[in-house]
Amino acid sequence: MRVPDLDLDLLRGFVTVAERGGFTAAGQVLGLTQSAISLKVKRLEELLGKPVFTRGAKQVSLTREGETLLTYARRMLALNEEAVRRFVAPPIAGRLRLGVADHFVPRHLAPALASFARTWPELRIEVEVGRSHELRAALAREELDLVLGKRRDGETEGRVIFTEAVVWVAAPDFALARERPLPLAMLPQGCMFRDRALTALARAGIAAEVVYTSPSLMGIAAAAQAGFALTVMGRAGLPEGLVELAELPPLGTAEMCLFSAPNPAGPHYLADFLIQSLCDGAGL
Repeated sequence: MRVPDLDLDLLRGFVTVAERGGFTAAGQVLGLTQSAISLKVKRLEELLGKPVFTRGAKQVSLTREGETLLTYARRMLALNEEAVRRFVAPPIAGRLRLGVADHFVPRHLAPALASFARTWPELRIEVEVGRSHELRAALAREELDLVLGKRRDGETEGRVIFTEAVVWVAAPDFALARERPLPLAMLPQGCMFRDRALTALARAGIAAEVVYTSPSLMGIAAAAQAGFALTVMGRAGLPEGLVELAELPPLGTAEMCLFSAPNPAGPHYLADFLIQSLCDGAGL
């Protein structure tokens, strides 16, 4: 039996739908109609003999087979881009200003940046670490070219890299004492995790007070590790010395996205390469 070849054009359409959350949004990115994108996905499903999306009234979601295919598709497209760059694309020089939210997992970022630097040695990468909303404001002012950060519930801007659970965490010996307000270590006002945590506690009727505020994720992690307070983090970036607390209200999930300036420095495949490197490093 001859194994069929996967068409990169079909895979690109599939990946764009998955990242943009719908056929219409994917068509806008690729310059195609919604029906043209839908046809590409249909042809891919016929080729594989399995559905890759569950179609709802207003949005689509990946099936289990679609989640598996997404990993392969991203790798295949990245390899194709690499081969084309090797033989066709001109060298890229200059600088790329990258903003990274400190919630992003450092151990995944460093290898991706190293791979990036090896691929484009003439391109200088400048990295700024900060809070998502501040970095995105800098992006709007054209002070940055790309931003890795979170987006708030209901937002559609940005390309999703991965989704992670938001969890309550504390030192292993931290004891919840309901007779007094929960001591919280939080980032300053404006942080999505802070807003979500305080709202969840208020709805559950649980008293709490912010006893430690730091502009650094490492700062609030240190306070929690010392047993001084509990805090909220993304599960993918949980530091050593902290454990999840299941007794408190659930906090849902957060989407880590890549945001681009209207006219980013360098071709679009710089962002594609960075996304794929991060997904590979995180095992996504």
